[in-house]
Amino acid sequence: MMDVPSAVIFDLDGCLVDSEPLSLEVIATEMNNLGIDDASIHYLRDRFLGVSIEDICKHVSERLGKACPANFIKRVEDRLLDEYKSRLRQIPDAENLLRRLQEAGIKTALATGSSMRRMGATLDISGLAPHFAGTAFSADQVTNGKPAPDLFLLAAKGISAPPEHCVVIEDSPHGIKGARAAGMTALGFVGGSHLDDIRAAQEQRLRDAGAAQIFESLQDAGDEILRNLK
Repeated sequence: MMDVPSAVIFDLDGCLVDSEPLSLEVIATEMNNLGIDDASIHYLRDRFLGVSIEDICKHVSERLGKACPANFIKRVEDRLLDEYKSRLRQIPDAENLLRRLQEAGIKTALATGSSMRRMGATLDISGLAPHFAGTAFSADQVTNGKPAPDLFLLAAKGISAPPEHCVVIEDSPHGIKGARAAGMTALGFVGGSHLDDIRAAQEQRLRDAGAAQIFESLQDAGDEILRNLK
């Protein structure tokens, strides 16, 4: 049982919105178009879950033996945001959990590996933007993305919350490691549909990365976070 935190910092993709299947699909397609024929959803999920698109671009460069095309990131984001318009869904209980935390006086923030552009569009399309006005932070804003602690420390500073009093909800080992490096309590989340066929294995990966507890539903995560609240 944990102490009630002063703030909860969320990853966005795979934790509040069920976007990872769409993202993996689009990135795989764009890599295939460049001639990287073995790039698949599973290939990307196993290697890059929770990392920034810039890191994926570095991998593309290594695979091609030359610079990643200058328009690769834009092509991925353009295609993905178009898919979001009709296919993006919230993770069940996402909005309800955010309301519960707000009512309990617990601050909330985002710390996402997405670009500023993608983060903003994701929040708008999903309907979650009102919950993160001025409290959403992107990997674009730090020198080192996850698993470095930089992004989580930026989020904590942005909401004036001591890192040691923050809880982070993450679906990737990179995110868990970054949260732990920032001195925060890290909770693993495995409720996204991109983990349907590897949920047990992902739970173990998150535990190995330092997750204090693992949850398959945001309802259960919220119940645990708020359990000691009187």
